[in-house]
Amino acid sequence: TSTAYELAKQGVSVALFEKGVIAGEQSGRNWGWVRQQNRDLYELPMAMRSLQRWDELSAEIGMDLGFRRSGILYGTVNDADLARWETWGQQAKQMGFTSHLLSAQEAQARIGDKTAWRGGVWSPTDGRAEPSQAAPAIARGAQNLGASIFQHCAVRALDISAGRVSGVWTERGRVNASRVICCGGAWSSRFCRQYGIELPAANILGTVFKTTAAPEVVKGCLSTPNLCLRRREDGSYTVAVPGLGQIDLAPQNIRYAAKFYPMYRSKVAKKLKVRLNSSFFSGPEAAGSWHHDSRSPFEKIRVLDPNPDNSIIRNGLAELTRLFPELNGIKVDYAWAGWIDTTPDLVPVIDEVSAIPGMFIASGFSGHGFAIGPGAGLLCAQLLTNNPVYTDIAPYRLSRFEKGNAIREPQMM
Repeated sequence: TSTAYELAKQGVSVALFEKGVIAGEQSGRNWGWVRQQNRDLYELPMAMRSLQRWDELSAEIGMDLGFRRSGILYGTVNDADLARWETWGQQAKQMGFTSHLLSAQEAQARIGDKTAWRGGVWSPTDGRAEPSQAAPAIARGAQNLGASIFQHCAVRALDISAGRVSGVWTERGRVNASRVICCGGAWSSRFCRQYGIELPAANILGTVFKTTAAPEVVKGCLSTPNLCLRRREDGSYTVAVPGLGQIDLAPQNIRYAAKFYPMYRSKVAKKLKVRLNSSFFSGPEAAGSWHHDSRSPFEKIRVLDPNPDNSIIRNGLAELTRLFPELNGIKVDYAWAGWIDTTPDLVPVIDEVSAIPGMFIASGFSGHGFAIGPGAGLLCAQLLTNNPVYTDIAPYRLSRFEKGNAIREPQMM
């Protein structure tokens, strides 16, 4: 939606095709954090530009995206985290971003005394937004600028003439297009495989829940080793347990398992559960091909709506009331889960496919896509229109995953 908006703002004729509904999958299922703090340094310029666009978009569009610069706070019980945050902060400061390292006493004053905090980090310029509002509002803004938005309309295939993109086949027919960008999230890699494009991706299932309204214990967002939460405008909280998730074995993640080895051996993946179920045969990581004139996998599953993990919900609620006894009696309003499209180095792919001129990819945002979406959309729009880009796209090139290239171990979450 951000790419469509930025292109329409430039006066480009643009259409956005969504197989389900806008924000039906990860754009509407994420935590709602909008942060620069603790980004991979490759992502930081895009995160910084995104915060600028978040500031501007509500006024431009005339709709509230739920964005507030209410700050993000981290607390830790590990000295190694403090050392890592300090090193990161020094490097980030050289790039124009400043955060504040907290002592044990400062962390305790901000978070509470139920844990022996070793310290923390505070980024007052970071913020939060409301996933249910943001993407639909940006889509409406794109429409108001002339973009065509089609929901319940899957793109089945590319139309390729003389070796380059000349259009797309949707379930409603063919559409002319000299340039096409695939922003399909969990579905991107499966679409790309139809054309021999190797986009290494593993989808990780995350669980999140919303609480009932409760006293304010944090104004913005808080991250601790066992809890992440965001204060919502209605007085409730969005809650998750960091690192806990699930991978379903499927042909795609088996295919790319070797490329994910650096991630699997890091602490990023140590809390992930692996299971085998029906998703091996259907869904975004299954095998199989289709034709532009037949029903595609994208029509068979309009919106990924997996069941949340109840054990994560129980753990999150218990940790929430342990850290903040004043929230005793708080309840789960509702819970949900979503598939997070993840690359081996946790950095997205934003690139043109060299073998198919006119075909672009913006995917693999590894759980960061909501926060950095506006900056990514601007970067994609610049790339698609051959305009100068505001940051170097070399770290986002698809070629970094080609055979023979060393896979970079994930740097930050």
